Amino acid sequence: MSRPRVTGPQATLPPAGLPGLDPALSRLVGVDGVLADAGATRTWHVLDTGDALAQRGIEPVGTIVAVHGNPTWSYLWRALVTASLARADAGRTAWRVVAVDQLEMGFSERTPLRRTLGQRIADLDALVSELGIPGPIVTLGHDWGGPVSLGWAVENRDRLAAVMALNTAVHHPEGAALPFALRVATARGMLAAGTTGTTAFLDVTLALADLDPAVRAAFRSPYATVARRRGIGGFVADIPATPEHESTPALHRMSAGLRELTVPALLLRGPKDPVFGEDHLDDLAERMPHADVHRFEGAGHLIAEERPYAEVVLDWLDEKVTDAAPEPSRRTRTRRRSAEASTGRLWDALAARRDDDDTAVIDMSTPRDAEPLRVSWRRLAARVDEIAAGLDAFGVRAGDRVSLLVQPGPTLTAALYACLRIGAVVVVADRGLGIRGLSRAVRGAVPDVVIGEAAGLAAARALGWPGRRISAASLPAAASRALGVEASLSDLARAGRGRALPEPPAADADAAVLFTSGSTGPAKGVVYTHAQLTALRDTLAAHFGVTAETGLVTGFAPFALLGPALGTRSATPDMDVSAPRTLTAAAVAAAVRASDARIVFLSPAAVANVVATASELTDADRTALERVQTFLSTGAPVGVDLLRRAQALMPNAVAHTPYGMTECLLVADVTLPEIEAAHGDRGVCVGRPLGTGEVRISPLDERGRAAGDTITDAGVTGEIVISAPHLKSGYFRLHLTDREARRGLGERWHRTGDVGHLDADGRLWVEGRLPHVITTADGPVTPVGVEQDVETVPTVSRAAAVGVGPAGRQVVVAVVEAGTRRPGLASPDLTDAVRAATAQRLAAVLVVPTLPTDIRHNSKIDRSRVAAWAERVLAGEKPSAL
Repeated sequence: MSRPRVTGPQATLPPAGLPGLDPALSRLVGVDGVLADAGATRTWHVLDTGDALAQRGIEPVGTIVAVHGNPTWSYLWRALVTASLARADAGRTAWRVVAVDQLEMGFSERTPLRRTLGQRIADLDALVSELGIPGPIVTLGHDWGGPVSLGWAVENRDRLAAVMALNTAVHHPEGAALPFALRVATARGMLAAGTTGTTAFLDVTLALADLDPAVRAAFRSPYATVARRRGIGGFVADIPATPEHESTPALHRMSAGLRELTVPALLLRGPKDPVFGEDHLDDLAERMPHADVHRFEGAGHLIAEERPYAEVVLDWLDEKVTDAAPEPSRRTRTRRRSAEASTGRLWDALAARRDDDDTAVIDMSTPRDAEPLRVSWRRLAARVDEIAAGLDAFGVRAGDRVSLLVQPGPTLTAALYACLRIGAVVVVADRGLGIRGLSRAVRGAVPDVVIGEAAGLAAARALGWPGRRISAASLPAAASRALGVEASLSDLARAGRGRALPEPPAADADAAVLFTSGSTGPAKGVVYTHAQLTALRDTLAAHFGVTAETGLVTGFAPFALLGPALGTRSATPDMDVSAPRTLTAAAVAAAVRASDARIVFLSPAAVANVVATASELTDADRTALERVQTFLSTGAPVGVDLLRRAQALMPNAVAHTPYGMTECLLVADVTLPEIEAAHGDRGVCVGRPLGTGEVRISPLDERGRAAGDTITDAGVTGEIVISAPHLKSGYFRLHLTDREARRGLGERWHRTGDVGHLDADGRLWVEGRLPHVITTADGPVTPVGVEQDVETVPTVSRAAAVGVGPAGRQVVVAVVEAGTRRPGLASPDLTDAVRAATAQRLAAVLVVPTLPTDIRHNSKIDRSRVAAWAERVLAGEKPSAL
């Protein structure tokens, strides 16, 4: 049965049967017109839960006024309306929700008036007054409903409790082009045809999300005729793209007023938005630096249709508005941590050795006259000061983000320390993320400046990354123009020579955004303050006894830049640090020989290839490696056999395998002798906490979830929870991820997502990742212990234990590398041997030529991908390559 079409200009109730919409919550409200509409009475359609709460005898704590954008209507907020009532019925915090249809939009009245931004803000105020909504009020806006709702908030601070916004913008820089989609919509000859004469604008907007056909039809229902689409065209025409536009003053008044708002603020964004870009979010966050920001990776413009925003909004209100004791601001929290962290600056050792002509940095990948490139402490300190002053002259200020797309070596070292010295925030995302992952990371960080080599700058140009461009090396004029390069580092150094440096940043200021490997989902930006990086330096120096004469060879990107901070010479071996498997034993020996290093720091994948290429070592290489005293490998679990084989190449070194992650680069440490002496526990022993760090366990329940209080009891498996002075400050614009990482904990604690247990001697054993816990009918099973059992079978080189089936009733499946070329079921003999090797009951044994691993470390098995493949195979699909 077809629904009657709404064609007239009058306000009306929505037709019955729209999915997810309760008709009882719709109402029409007559409101006296204001400003240019004075003297008229206009009828609005709103969704309002006020009467529903009153009928239940529930008094709300406040009201959420939700304002849609163009070309949606209040239907956009139906999930919030439903969720708010469900929570009230469950005895939780009750919020009244008033979701409006702006005049000319949705099922509100159509009028002859062309409404500007200022008019719409006044219209909303008139509606709020007519409804008699008392404080506290929380505003929520999307798209062009953002400026309308935030404009009301700025003008009504006395009743305001908080502001929230989804994918919106409040400022358009003078001279900047509109987003492409809006340029098309506003082009001469296209505005009327695309927005009102046809449904093109409506169709394109609704196509930005994968909507159910019935939901798409519901969004279209108020806009059946040209006359009823007039407001869509009016909204587009009201975009204040020039200083002369009549809505520009109202936009400027509102955007300036945001700087004075002190109420809690929440900004949610879908990054795949062709209308509002990362620069718009960056502008909002700069105006409201106290705002909580979360980017839903993979979501787009219609974020309310793609992600569970309603629960997020209501949870956030519980945390930030309803609770009597407000959470301290991020900056306050950071100061608390800084007070407990080490003092000093990361560049202190560099400054102390600025008159020293000894070697500071050695680059094995760019030899000169067949010799490694060597840079003295004197030259490095001078270069850092010159580039720092040059960056300041270039306009880079404290807090600006600078993306570094330069291979580890003297150039990157100088650029990084120069940025830190003037308070710029360095953004480090290496090529190991892959081009898509790297692009997602850089765009999401919204750098103000990109410093890169030619390949990185070409990618920045091709992929539309934001930021001014600086080349690492001097380029020909034509190449610079093609890449949009404004200057080279040499240009900046010349400009900075003799120029005074600005004041150094505060210890609690943000210093770096380091991106995770992306092996457990989209790479996340991890924020460190200067104090936390300094604490990392001090922890590393104290635990491993680093002195000026120690020397350091590092083929592990996160630590490749710490040599100058530690005050010891450092060498980067000849390798591609974004592809650890490119490192050879001969390259390590050459770096050790050139630097006379006593410490070698490598990733697990690099270690594997070093061992595999040991036959290429000369007698001189082996003699050099005999001088190494400490060998470190971290970033992923390292097998005992691989550690033994690596130590055989460095026979006088103590082999360490520290445990850490991007969020806390050093958590615990264990030596090979300690591992060999530890017996009887399942998992990988990673030792005891370093320095003043702490480790606790959040026990798993029967469904494999980390719940309850954290403990230090021996033998209890759960999520590993950590604390340390060098623990991250937070995640970059991932408020929900931050909150989950601290769930149920104090501010200085972090849920790692790893599972494991402590033994009776206080040592930590890692048993896998929390998402990879297998939830069987008999309880949770962690994968690493099973994999260790299976890898004792002589023909098995690597194994992955994964769960197949529904949560709570999963079965354990072993997927192994066993020299086969074709994936599928293991042979009966191999199946019997694998089952005999473990006490864990296995539903099946499958074989693959190669197990998939993460990009950066080339060693962490992608168990989620393996599990999905195993489920397909066991369901009867023809085995495909993994």
